[in-house]
Amino acid sequence: MKAPLDVSRRRFLAAGAVLGGGLVIGFSVPSMRRLADGAVDDAMAAEPAPWTPNAFLRIGADDSVTVLLAHSEMGQGVWTSLALLIAEELDADWTRIRVEHAPAAPAYGIAMLGGMQGTVGSRSVRSEFLRYRQAGAAARAMLVQAAAARWQVPVDVLRTDSGAVVHDGRRLRYGELVHEAAALPVPAAEALRLKNAGDWKWIGKGARRLDAADKITGRARFGIDVKLDGLLTAVVARAPMFGAKLVSFDDSAARAVPGVRQVLAVPSGVAVLADHYWAAKRGRDALKVEWQGGDKALGSAALMADFARLAREPGPIALEAGDVDAGMAQARRTVEAEYRLPYLAHTPMEPLNCTVRFGPDGCDVWVGTQMQTLAQRTVAQIAGVEPAQVRIHTTFLGGGFGRRAVQDFIAEATHVARAAGAPVKTVWSREDDVRGGYYRSGFVHRIRVGLDRDGRPLAWRHGIAGQSNHPEREGVHPTSVEGVVDSPYVLGAAAHRVVAHSPRTAVPVWYWRSVGHSHAAFAMESMVDELAHASGQDPVAYRLRLLKDAPRHRRVLELAAQRFGWGRRPQPGRGHGIAVHACFGSVAAQAVEVSVRDGAIRVHRVVCAIDCGVAVNPDNVRAQMESAIVYGLSAALHGRVTIVDGAVRESNFHDYPALRMAEMPVIEVHIVDSAESPGGAGEPGTPPIAPAVANAVFQLTGARLRELPLTLPPRARTRPNA
Repeated sequence: MKAPLDVSRRRFLAAGAVLGGGLVIGFSVPSMRRLADGAVDDAMAAEPAPWTPNAFLRIGADDSVTVLLAHSEMGQGVWTSLALLIAEELDADWTRIRVEHAPAAPAYGIAMLGGMQGTVGSRSVRSEFLRYRQAGAAARAMLVQAAAARWQVPVDVLRTDSGAVVHDGRRLRYGELVHEAAALPVPAAEALRLKNAGDWKWIGKGARRLDAADKITGRARFGIDVKLDGLLTAVVARAPMFGAKLVSFDDSAARAVPGVRQVLAVPSGVAVLADHYWAAKRGRDALKVEWQGGDKALGSAALMADFARLAREPGPIALEAGDVDAGMAQARRTVEAEYRLPYLAHTPMEPLNCTVRFGPDGCDVWVGTQMQTLAQRTVAQIAGVEPAQVRIHTTFLGGGFGRRAVQDFIAEATHVARAAGAPVKTVWSREDDVRGGYYRSGFVHRIRVGLDRDGRPLAWRHGIAGQSNHPEREGVHPTSVEGVVDSPYVLGAAAHRVVAHSPRTAVPVWYWRSVGHSHAAFAMESMVDELAHASGQDPVAYRLRLLKDAPRHRRVLELAAQRFGWGRRPQPGRGHGIAVHACFGSVAAQAVEVSVRDGAIRVHRVVCAIDCGVAVNPDNVRAQMESAIVYGLSAALHGRVTIVDGAVRESNFHDYPALRMAEMPVIEVHIVDSAESPGGAGEPGTPPIAPAVANAVFQLTGARLRELPLTLPPRARTRPNA
């Protein structure tokens, strides 16, 4: 079997053609083998299939440049960042750049997802940094060649500037050259000359967001905004507890609600279809539904107790080196602690929704999805058509955080529209999602570390217990242990053992912003802080000693500490804490200042340092750090899904709160100047914030908080010397 495709070393530019009076540049990745939800790893090692062209760039005769976005824009800024990559190498006029979501097609897949098209794992810029630049460079080369032929001059005497080819006082706009350029062969990738970093005009400097005006004025279309002739709106009554099944229903009262058109049984429950959402909701409220089954004994308290028991026991080994027992015996002292993290909901701001319309040649789907390939396959399987007959129209997403990568709401909408025989928009309320969706599993980490006389770890024993995102797989899934098995703290101990238990329960779990790092960082950075204090060392100095072979960690840690003013005595009533963590190709450190009043923790200031390699659009990186910090603080201070009698107790933002404006800290973001390949930006800012706050609370009060959400013990008080 051949090695996975290395896009940077292949000729991916496939065709130049005239469509609608413009130049189309196409490039692609291999056609995909059939991928199930859990088959990504196998596909990434599959032999590449033949190339299939698909356009990513159009240049119109009117000088417009349209970038087709292979990924989903859900607030993270790829609408602008990916366009910047093409604009840079094309030497485009930024005012002429337009962006569209690409259709679902194999050509838009990425090697990082085994050829699937999707937006997960902070991969968008990482996966496209070369491919999009090459597309722009290829178009530029063809336009220059076309201009050289028209002017009868050598190619190397020409230059480009802001959407035009320039020579000796003459200018030819790109739009004037598209017909000649379209007739030329597309250069091979290896023949392209990309700009040197020192010549970049846009990359590393950024530009205004291309989606900002439409979002501010309300012109941007999200999934929930879709309108079609004859469109009905559906709301579904789903099982009130995990595992329950529909027995029967009485819809007489629902059908009497003005505006209700149909009431249908679907695999997920009972769908009420109406002229608009409010009628559908009132109709659902009027249903009388009988359910059976479900596990009434299922509860989060019992689950977490079971996880705590498992975390202490032997189990599947995720990582092991050396003799841990011998290392513990040799240790001058040992430190042991248990860290608990609850189940969490995703709660994207836009409620889940999906519009499906069947036609004689397949079906059209309007949806804010993070996984176009899986959406297309899901609909095709239910509809009984080929995937190519399913046209996915990706809208803007009002947040995703992993929830919109799940196919349940798309499958349900397809079933509803198919049964209705009409175009239908199926809409979830906030309560529907919080109580009947997918969750970040609760986790328990049990850690014991043996230290030498200087406080350095000799032995590290680590037990993890929590549900796997892929329960269909045996063994330890990487997302359950990431952030631990690759931690420089663990790897720096000569003897270490990481064990992971993945119990199966009826609670559906899935990827949550920063995935396994969301729980691993809290355990790792809390424990390292405890080790520093147990050794009588400053938390920053101690980390720097342990991170001697991790230069990127050291850089961000030193930068965050320096900009924060670490080492200065906190103001009376304030505490300082710090944490550093690497994930998705980036490393982030955060230093925080907190206070405690009436038993509540208040975060006043966060200084974040991020090394994400080349920062394509620095303003967007800063925005993503701010967003990730707010998301992480919401979980650290408030987030908890409570399961009682087989059902989720929380329902909306009143009992599953996000960080409020009055709680918002001052956030400073500092970006490490780097020439490394881009890392992720959407998720790396979330993991460090919870441990940084917990560590600051310890400095302030002496109370070591080892469970999220962070809750002070009743008698915790600010220490006099804090």
